[in-house]
Amino acid sequence: MKEAKLICLQSGKEYPADMPLWCSEEGSVLDLHFSPRFPLERIGKRPKTLWRYWEALPIEHPSSVVSLSEGATPMHDIELEGKALKVKIEYMNPTGSFKDRGTAVLVSKLKEWGVRRVVEDSSGNAGASLAAYCAKAGIACDIFVPADTSPAKITQIKLYGAKVHLVKGTRDEVAQVAYSFAQQYHYASHVWHPFFFQGTKTFAYEVCEQLHWQAPDTVVVPAGNGSLLIGCYLGFRELKQAGIISKMPKLIGVQAKNCAPLYEAFVRGEAFIQPRPAKKTLAEGMAVNNPLRGTQMLQYVELSKGKFIAVEETEIVEMVKILARKGYFVEPTCAAVIAGARRYLLQEAEEGETIVSVLTSTGLKAVDTIQKIIH
Repeated sequence: MKEAKLICLQSGKEYPADMPLWCSEEGSVLDLHFSPRFPLERIGKRPKTLWRYWEALPIEHPSSVVSLSEGATPMHDIELEGKALKVKIEYMNPTGSFKDRGTAVLVSKLKEWGVRRVVEDSSGNAGASLAAYCAKAGIACDIFVPADTSPAKITQIKLYGAKVHLVKGTRDEVAQVAYSFAQQYHYASHVWHPFFFQGTKTFAYEVCEQLHWQAPDTVVVPAGNGSLLIGCYLGFRELKQAGIISKMPKLIGVQAKNCAPLYEAFVRGEAFIQPRPAKKTLAEGMAVNNPLRGTQMLQYVELSKGKFIAVEETEIVEMVKILARKGYFVEPTCAAVIAGARRYLLQEAEEGETIVSVLTSTGLKAVDTIQKIIH
């Protein structure tokens, strides 16, 4: 049996990991404490999906696994203004975004628990991912999204068979509506649910494996709700604690300047976010004005000796075009991350530094938006 326990981040109260919980009794967020193992020789012989790291994932029974062959995405070398950057091509996951990592592990756990219906809120990609994996698992699914979400994402969610609820308002207001609905059904939130991060942490495993079990110096990822940033920190920390890598990479979280609460808190040297009115941004996938795990994200970036970067809308548009000219068609949220990576490369990177970033999601999800900005 894999030993694991759920811990309330507010009270420290512990719960068994076999209890189907998404929050504590006090209504606070949970973390999962779990001791992974890394039998490298066995891992190297297994099929190339994230499930090759079986001993590091908190699923008890192989029969519980719900998979669409996610993970094992390639890592490419690209050049930005003469500087080298490695990028994981995460849009090659089954539903077109990195969210499939977290969803695969989460839905496998939901199946193990016997959960029959779930609710989630999303800017689009997490909702599409959850709808797909719930379809595979036979779990009913309600997805709440902002009314101005890309039509392509809404269509994708509907086709998987999920019920879509369009909510007028901000991304944070959508989350509030879904939270109320979730009092009746299991909340399979990629922000609240601790098992989601147990899937996104495999991004860090793969980066190190692709670098011959070495850690990069710096990793540049999106910083909206933190599903990849938190997962990265957990994954690299686990590998370091296991003695497989010798250092933690610096984590650089990227936000759009029009909605950058984490960047603003970091610049002010504050451990807590002070939400301010946000402007609309092309990077809809990271437009979160008051992230639930904001304090945790600030802490993890600080512990890794990293930082936050905020990019302008003009940089996002420019990077959509630059990446397309290199053969990569990505949505604006993804382009924002690479715009942040370029800023780091040009302003702070040291000679010989190994820097890894990510192409989070395909531009096919946001063709309507991209058509309006390419002229």
